[in-house]
Amino acid sequence: MSNIRVSLESTEILKASLEKEYLDYKARNLKLNMARGKPCREQLELSNGLLNCLDEKDVTDETGFDCRNYGLVDGIPEAKRLFAELLDVAVENVIVAGNSSLNLMYDVLSRAMLFGMKDSVKPWSDEKRIVFLCPSPGYDRHFGVTQDLGIEMIAVPMTSSGPDMDIVEKIAGADPDVRGMWCVPLYSNPDGITYSEETCIRLASMKTAAPDFTIMWDNSYFVHHLHDEFDSIPEIIGVCSEHGNKNRAYEFASTSKITWAGSGVACMASSLDNICHQRKHMGYQSIGPDKVNQLRHVRFLKNAEGVMNIMKKHESILRPKFDIVLDILDKELGEMDQVEWNRPKGGYFISLFVVPGTASEVVKLCKDCGVELTPAGATYPYGKDPDDRNIRIAPSFPPLDELEIAIQVLCTAVKLAAVRKSVAK
Repeated sequence: MSNIRVSLESTEILKASLEKEYLDYKARNLKLNMARGKPCREQLELSNGLLNCLDEKDVTDETGFDCRNYGLVDGIPEAKRLFAELLDVAVENVIVAGNSSLNLMYDVLSRAMLFGMKDSVKPWSDEKRIVFLCPSPGYDRHFGVTQDLGIEMIAVPMTSSGPDMDIVEKIAGADPDVRGMWCVPLYSNPDGITYSEETCIRLASMKTAAPDFTIMWDNSYFVHHLHDEFDSIPEIIGVCSEHGNKNRAYEFASTSKITWAGSGVACMASSLDNICHQRKHMGYQSIGPDKVNQLRHVRFLKNAEGVMNIMKKHESILRPKFDIVLDILDKELGEMDQVEWNRPKGGYFISLFVVPGTASEVVKLCKDCGVELTPAGATYPYGKDPDDRNIRIAPSFPPLDELEIAIQVLCTAVKLAAVRKSVAK
């Protein structure tokens, strides 16, 4: 009994200390934001050359087409060639559009609802039920798109090599209503996990009950490395074709975190059949994207080497931010039971797993203290983390001094929420 009493007393003392520490932060009236993976001002300024890389005579693409005019619904040839080089696909397999790859993803799934995919028997909206597999934790905007279109979601747990493929193969192979899945294959959002070659091959080759099963391959962080030694993944469109499923994958990428987040250029790549299927409907939807923006991106970035050069500059800005977050987490939370986090080699996020049942309170504590985080549960379908445990940390936007304070507040909140739960038992 005496040992239990000492333990309770120690816990109450710790709780009181943490409460005071938290109130001290709260009294500082902080206003810090780590809610989204936004580039900081220093990153955006790396691409200020976009403002003057064209002059009034430089308005035509390499064929002589005037980029100020209507036309070229699938993009100018040199922009297609740039993305083809970066993604290691054929130029004819690429469509280049406006600034948002998320827009392209939404459109592909919207067209599937209206017209079906290339291999669909009928439009998805004519089906009683359409289901997508969602590796989780995952990207909240993917889940938002799916939910908005009325597509049911099933969470699939992540492993160190990507989604749990035993579960994926079992569900996709048995249920014809399961029509696809989301994937962020390189430095996944938010875990920073890179899919293994085996995982990629299993995704490309697996038997599915639905003939039009579609992989939405969001290759957002394809050049967003944080270290000289970086991860890589197989070229999924070719792998799907090699295994007899040439129309299975749509790949998406953009320059949104290479140049300007809101004024970049996005692309999608897929099989020729899929590209023709999408281009047909795009021809009714638009008379062409912003080709002047495509032209200036090609003039500014030039080629894949030019892209990698600017990404090294991004790395020099981002890596110290990731380092300071990881150092503070190690120092403040390193000895806490049930608390862990990933150490990404690229991408934009650090995935923190706190004591089960406390993530919502941690986020609220931070918000009340002036530190804005991505809502707890956002990294799971329908915003429901079954363990109320995952928190996405986005280190990119705040300056280093503000980031340090924000992570200190977060660590205090993690410890305070845990000890409050312990005392309440």
